[in-house]
This record gives sequence, structure tokens and C-alpha cells, in this order.
Amino acid sequence: MTLRRFNTVLMIALALFVVSFGTRFLIDPNGAAEGLGIPNWPQGDAAGYFIIKGVRDLACALIIFILLALRQRRALGWVALAVTIIPLGDTIAVLTHGGTPAAAFGIHAATGVVVAMAGVLLLCERPLPTATTAPTRQAAAA
Repeated sequence: MTLRRFNTVLMIALALFVVSFGTRFLIDPNGAAEGLGIPNWPQGDAAGYFIIKGVRDLACALIIFILLALRQRRALGWVALAVTIIPLGDTIAVLTHGGTPAAAFGIHAATGVVVAMAGVLLLCERPLPTATTAPTRQAAAA
């Protein structure tokens, strides 16, 4: 398997995981909240933050799919590095709001590491060679 194919599969898998998390926060917010690692969840109007989390996740996945479809792999690498801040922020949220270190590091920090590695791998790809359709001046003169 080439690095390019591996990176594509990895990014699609990451995007699909993010779609599943985001969708779950929209459909079953209380169930999804339990899986995030913070034991005491907001109630009443404050539970509206679950929708924010779900929409954020779906938007991030959409960005990945768009950049893949447009073949903007280098941009996707930079975006992956930039959005690494999200799971790292989630790690801090879990640690500072009564969650366990196992959830903070085992779920969120580990995800941040995988996303950062995916970004670095994308940036390490060599661009595909471009085919020239017009003859060069030297070839035309010969």
C-alpha cells in the first residue's frame, strides 16, 4: 500500500468516526455525552451545547471530505494539524471537569496524536507528477 493510499484511507476513516460522533450528539445527546468522559453533564438549556458539539464535528468531517474530493492533500495536512487542537482541548475539558485520566488520555489525547500523525503523513507525500500536454520549446524546435 502506498503512502498516498494509506493516508486517504486514514483520513476517510477519521472523517467517518467524526461523522458518527457528530451524528450521535444530534440524535442521542445524552448517550453521546456519556462516551465523552465528563460525568456531570449540563441539564436544561445548557444541554444545547450537545448540538454545538454535533454540528462542529459534522463540519470538521465535511472539511476533510471536501479537501479529499478537491485533491487538496497538502491543505488537508495543514488542516489536520490545525484541528489537532480540538481533541487536545477535549482532553483538558475532561481532566478539568471530573473525567478520568483514562478517558482524557485514552480517548482524546490519543485521537489528537493520530490526527497530528495523519497531518504529518499528508505533508510528507510527494505530489503526483503532472503530465504536460503541450510540447516544450525544445521538443518543438527539434
